[in-house]
Amino acid sequence: MAAKTNPIPSVWARRQREPDQPALSRETIVREAIAMLDADGVEALSMRKLGARLNAGATSLYRHVATKDELIELAVDEVFGEIPVPDPSATDWRADVTATCEAFRDTTLRHRWLGSVIGQAGLVYLGPNLINVSERMAALFSAAGFPEPSRAIDTTLSYVLGMSTTEAAFLTTVMRSGQSESEFIAGLMPSAQEAVAGHEFLSDAFADAAANAVKDPADLRHEKFAYGLNVILDGLALRLPPR
Repeated sequence: MAAKTNPIPSVWARRQREPDQPALSRETIVREAIAMLDADGVEALSMRKLGARLNAGATSLYRHVATKDELIELAVDEVFGEIPVPDPSATDWRADVTATCEAFRDTTLRHRWLGSVIGQAGLVYLGPNLINVSERMAALFSAAGFPEPSRAIDTTLSYVLGMSTTEAAFLTTVMRSGQSESEFIAGLMPSAQEAVAGHEFLSDAFADAAANAVKDPADLRHEKFAYGLNVILDGLALRLPPR
């Protein structure tokens, strides 16, 4: 007797069933799930709680989405639809890539759960929105002349995802404190300066941070992100073959 094969564990590899409840669509379920994720994070999302918010039983949800993991896949792909990627420019590939990376960061900061699940959400890269972002980014790097655009994309997005995920985690901590970002940093600074006392380079760094305390923290975070992105793009530019 032939062994039974297990299906690929991804929502994109499973045929969608016809709904028994026309008013309850997959799109409605995913939108409500994203609202829950934005408000309370991944840990707070469950099929039972989601069903209660939609006035539907968990059984009704399972007719559209088989598992919570599938729901996360769908949510990830849905928010990728918020990332605009410009058409390739004949004159300034860096501006195009920078605009895309800024949009990616903005999306990650709006949906602070995104970075924590994107590497764990099944075959999320098969989602139509994520495929569209990848295709359009490949067009940008190909038009610029990169011989291996997929590697340029991986390098760039690894930086963006790493930085924005760390930034999102920090902002979540600030939000849970009940303070503004400026208040949180001001309260943290004395302990941080005390901890690095006697460490020359770290002390200098925290002294600079204290001097910048009058600036808007959001502007400082963006400056830090932009600096690193420019370093990445400087390095990638060296890989371009001479025209």
